Amino acid sequence: MRLNQVTFTDAKPVDGYGPGFFRIGGEVFEGAVLTGPTGTKAWGQYTDVQPLLDLSEEVDVLFIGTGKEMAHIPGDLRSTLEAAGIGVEVMNSPAACRTYNVLLSEGRRIALALIPV
Repeated sequence: MRLNQVTFTDAKPVDGYGPGFFRIGGEVFEGAVLTGPTGTKAWGQYTDVQPLLDLSEEVDVLFIGTGKEMAHIPGDLRSTLEAAGIGVEVMNSPAACRTYNVLLSEGRRIALALIPV
């Protein structure tokens, strides 16, 4: 088996998660978070749209982790993000974390908004 060292950009990978928290780049964050090329910060979930829109020049795709279970996001949120040129992929938070880490390791222009499990 061949092992390759993964080199990440300025964005930090998700190291782990649990009930009510995420560990991103070695730092623990309580509650919902937004992470990507501009760093990691608290996120007010679906009604906190502006921080997501602020990423429009930085990312091509935003992954939204909906918690433990897959759920739909509000239609107006999706429409607003797509109108700003941000692709939206919705999945449960564990799957979103895994997908984000893989694409981050490939140097993709992505961000991740997460609701805790």
